[in-house]
Amino acid sequence: MTFSTAKQDADYHAARLKHNSQMQSSAYRLAYHDFDFMIRDELRPVRLQLELLKPELAFAEHGIESTIVIFGSARTPSAESAQNQLNLAQQNIAENPTDENQHALKRAEREMQKSYYYGQARQLGALITQHNLKDNQSVFVITGGGGGIMEAANRGASEAGGKSIGLNIVLPHEQMPNSYITPDLCFQFHYFPIRKMHFMMRAKALIAFPGGFGTLDELFEALTLIQSKKMHRIPIILFGQGYWNRIINFDALIEDGAISPADLDLIQYAETAEQAWALIKNV
Repeated sequence: MTFSTAKQDADYHAARLKHNSQMQSSAYRLAYHDFDFMIRDELRPVRLQLELLKPELAFAEHGIESTIVIFGSARTPSAESAQNQLNLAQQNIAENPTDENQHALKRAEREMQKSYYYGQARQLGALITQHNLKDNQSVFVITGGGGGIMEAANRGASEAGGKSIGLNIVLPHEQMPNSYITPDLCFQFHYFPIRKMHFMMRAKALIAFPGGFGTLDELFEALTLIQSKKMHRIPIILFGQGYWNRIINFDALIEDGAISPADLDLIQYAETAEQAWALIKNV
């Protein structure tokens, strides 16, 4: 009897150990709780679908039917930040007029000039949002979610008392979302193509402020989609014509036969938030 009880106990403990081992195995986890499974290469189509669907559901819940896309450099400073840099540079040059401090002063002066665009993006974000609230529209500011011009546009929308959207992207140097995005509309993406889709799917207009590779990428993506009739035509406004004329020679593209003269009709220019707003308010 004692032998039988000991054997039963041993069998019981062996079964428990096996049971615990089974439950701790990754195979036993629910598929959507199994991170190692979800990040497998074979699951990429599922992850793409999830990144498309998650914001889609949120936009529907918030009644977001249309967006105004605002792009521009994440490095564009606010007037306050630029003024602080300029004050410091002027102080340093007064105390120690070295070549290094001379260069720093020139950089600070350029940043002060660039801050104009921050102010205009901020004002444009406010104009769009004020119209949205006044006329009970469902048109919202949407940006890439980072600093600079993106922060300015989200900031203007927030200061006007409305919602705005930020579509952040996972980068090697982590981009933190700016603090003015509506929390429930602050998204993070892994896949650039899905992020691009959400920029363009509801876009009623696109405004590109001076920027770098990311701004150029989104601008030419939109131009290509419209030129090839993959999406309906929307106003594309380049803010600061002098900047764009310096970095893109559209006339050379026409002369070389790469684009037709009519393709330039897709582009309009603005120098102030009011001008940009006048071009898009009736779309």
